[in-house]
Amino acid sequence: MLAIIGGTGIYQFDGLEVITQHQISTPFGEPSGEIIEGKFGDLTLYFLPRHGAQHQLLPHEVNYRANIWALKSLGVTQIIGLSATGSLQQEIAPGDLSLPSQYFDFIKDQREKSFFGNGIAAHVSTAQPTCQSLSDNIALAANGLNMTLHRDKTYACVDGPRLGTRAESLFLKNAVQADLVGMTNVPEVFLAREAQICYVTIAIATDYDCWQDDPAHHVTVAQVISRYGASLQQAKSLVSHYLTNNHQSNSECSCRTSLACSLMTPIESLSSENKALFELLSS
Repeated sequence: MLAIIGGTGIYQFDGLEVITQHQISTPFGEPSGEIIEGKFGDLTLYFLPRHGAQHQLLPHEVNYRANIWALKSLGVTQIIGLSATGSLQQEIAPGDLSLPSQYFDFIKDQREKSFFGNGIAAHVSTAQPTCQSLSDNIALAANGLNMTLHRDKTYACVDGPRLGTRAESLFLKNAVQADLVGMTNVPEVFLAREAQICYVTIAIATDYDCWQDDPAHHVTVAQVISRYGASLQQAKSLVSHYLTNNHQSNSECSCRTSLACSLMTPIESLSSENKALFELLSS
């Protein structure tokens, strides 16, 4: 089962015939909003706007654990996220789409980043945090559209909500060697791995952040909004083409067994609540 998490500017998904809307309470609080269940052609999928239906949630206010838990409880096994990002590399021009395969966690706020703790200890590998199979199929869809799609890029995640300083931008570009900067994919990508869900983000470059010498190229909200519409439509077209032509189930994917041997606490010593939590995540 596939879910789409919509980022900035994506509060519904074109072509999705709504079947029902799910209001789900989780052990971690409320998700960003109702989860829409719908049909796209013959495919049933779910859609959740990351920032809420009215974009009322800042990046640090998004309840990432509740979002992933709610989708998992509905049987979701694949997630495609859509995210606005800044480009830290000249070759990723504003408007271009990318598939990050690596993440650099530059978050310093108090976001909850794991389902584990409070009596349950588990550790998952995030050496390869995104799903190779899902990425390959999205790349096939891009090829079918003759669309430029940058692959194997590194996404650096920052707190926000402010836009970064030039010193921060240069640090992420040069010291970290990141290609993209955004505010939301951490901890989303890692929680998906803890939930054994295949995950990939289609990153939409809206600007060159502020690492370039010319101040005219430094990101502003006005620039992001003015440039974003066409890029957003391109990303939606890519997802639509993927759903129509390249979507595959993922029952054999290694992402679906990421919790194997991860639990350190003996399962018989877990509380009933923690045992239920682990059973859902590992299902």
